[in-house]
Amino acid sequence: MNVMISGGGTGGHIYPALAFARYIRRLHPEASIVYVGSEDGLEADIVPREGLQLETVKISGFKRKLSAHNVRTVVRFVKAVKQARRYIRTHQPDVVIGTGGYVAGPVVYAAAKEGVPSIVHEQNSVPGLTNKFLSRYADRIALSFEEASSYFPGKETMLTGNPRASEVLKARGASPLPDLGLSPEKRTVLVVGGSRGARPINEAVTEALPDCAGRDWQMLYVTGEVHFDEVNQVVEEAGRPENVAVHPFLYNMPEVLAHVDVVCARAGATTLAELMALGLPAILIPSPYVTNNHQEKNARALEEAGAALVSREEEFNGKRLLEQVEQILNTPAIWERMHQNALDVAVTDANERLYELASALQANDKK
Repeated sequence: MNVMISGGGTGGHIYPALAFARYIRRLHPEASIVYVGSEDGLEADIVPREGLQLETVKISGFKRKLSAHNVRTVVRFVKAVKQARRYIRTHQPDVVIGTGGYVAGPVVYAAAKEGVPSIVHEQNSVPGLTNKFLSRYADRIALSFEEASSYFPGKETMLTGNPRASEVLKARGASPLPDLGLSPEKRTVLVVGGSRGARPINEAVTEALPDCAGRDWQMLYVTGEVHFDEVNQVVEEAGRPENVAVHPFLYNMPEVLAHVDVVCARAGATTLAELMALGLPAILIPSPYVTNNHQEKNARALEEAGAALVSREEEFNGKRLLEQVEQILNTPAIWERMHQNALDVAVTDANERLYELASALQANDKK
């Protein structure tokens, strides 16, 4: 099976794509896998590290009101479609899979124009604009949340789950915590603001820092590249507590997740899929700056399942962070209940389901 994958902008679109690419490589080492991304997106750094061929197009998103920016976006989209069609003719994929982000738009659209079967993978409970647009042209829609099916009327959907969930289960091994400056013996709280970081979470952590020292648990804080220097300076001023480690980014997040006990994070779909697969109790602060407030809807679904504590940005601070961490870690019954509830709602065979869907499209196309 030869596959073309496209998704970008944030890790939430990139990591599911890479997880599926790795799955294909394990099944078919001889397969051609080409990733089409944006030249200035995170994928430009992350994808080559995976040893995958990266092709790029130049694309941007629409603003919600008429503007000169939108005119430029239309022009870029047309050019990107032409470039994507050239990539498809060159690489001859059997199937094209879009995992979201603006860059997936011209690629999946080009696949439809070239007569190549395509799949849109929607990670969130509320689809983004790109995937809504692409649903008119894609052959199938793969979902991570069943609730998203109502946004694709008349389209054939399939609940596959998120490929990243399948992958984190295979990442258990020696603890990476010593390499990050922490003890493998202590209970660990991972705080992460997403691939680009999140200022409100940074502020809560820095507020809580003076009270972290001396706790019988430790904190691993991933700031995001743009916030690292600022947060690191605050940690230095707080005396750099021995039980707190600060890093700008982690490339081995699945391995780290397998060795932590609680996660405090945004509520991106890929993050939630990973937490559910591992049964990790979560403290969630959804980003309000996303389309249709989909992160809060993602988070509330996990909260209703009893696997997460959810706070809006304006409610979250250092005091609440510490209270919630202590509540979960110091009451074994609460930790165990949240752990089991997360496992109960997890979909952990996403790669297998997505591969089954892609194979069916390939077989049908060759009849």
